[in-house]
Amino acid sequence: MTTGTENRTVLRLAFWGIPLSLAVLGLKLLAWWLTGSVALLSDGLESTVNVIAAVIAYLMIGYASKPADAGHPFGHHKAEYFSAVIEGVLIVVAALLIVWEAVPAMFSPVLLEAPALGLAINFIAGVINAIWAYVLIRAGARYRSPALSADGHHILSDVVTSAGVLVGLLLAIATGYAILDPLLAVIVACNILFQGWRVISRSIDGLMDRAVSSEEEEAIKQVIAANAKGSLGVHDLKTRQAGPAIFVDFHMVVPEAMPVGEAHDICDRIEDAIRDVHPGARIAIHVEPEGEKAHGVRVKVSGATRK
Repeated sequence: MTTGTENRTVLRLAFWGIPLSLAVLGLKLLAWWLTGSVALLSDGLESTVNVIAAVIAYLMIGYASKPADAGHPFGHHKAEYFSAVIEGVLIVVAALLIVWEAVPAMFSPVLLEAPALGLAINFIAGVINAIWAYVLIRAGARYRSPALSADGHHILSDVVTSAGVLVGLLLAIATGYAILDPLLAVIVACNILFQGWRVISRSIDGLMDRAVSSEEEEAIKQVIAANAKGSLGVHDLKTRQAGPAIFVDFHMVVPEAMPVGEAHDICDRIEDAIRDVHPGARIAIHVEPEGEKAHGVRVKVSGATRK
């Protein structure tokens, strides 16, 4: 779970995505206006989605960073997933618009105008996008932000699209086959559809309370095992992730005669150790006396004296 400083960093990155996406959109539309290329128009339409997605991401990240309240006691973290789902839907809409423009152009292809200048401008836009995608993907992974990650991966797909369009248009100019221009636009649309499906599927997976990765869960188990001395074992470990927030829930078995205060001390020690690995993690520990039937996989505890 992110701290207040990290939340502000994520929100700041989301904000700067708006003017950057507008600048890239302007460059791509200028490249299309200069050349008349349907493929460059399709590239520009995808950047239109980037602008809308950047605005939505900024609004949703701001909402998701709100502290928990009476109506939302576990926080507002899942709002970021809605941003990613909306972005995925917009990607699909952009792909359909590209097909709408490209199919008629396949029956009456025309050669490009001012191709060198238009392609150079589009190349500059692609470089800006590549740098920004790298920044967003790294930040999304570091701060566990689904909105930033979705935006970064979509922009990265835009970079790949732009590179393919540039190579294809260079071939069209070299060979004189004007039909390559609208044909490239259709290929771009197919790629965008695939990326949209990936963004939507990842976001829906997050809304379904997905567990943390197997590596992270193993790290949590090791932390519990190393810090649960005095208990008799831990079982029924469950984890889930909601945006940047991680929730950990498990049962801890203690000797029947152990005082409540001593069991509470063990819980505090475990919670502190888990938060050293995952700062701000939400942890719920159910303490049960020895002899109750355990469910789920038991975590071995260092220093346990009885089974």
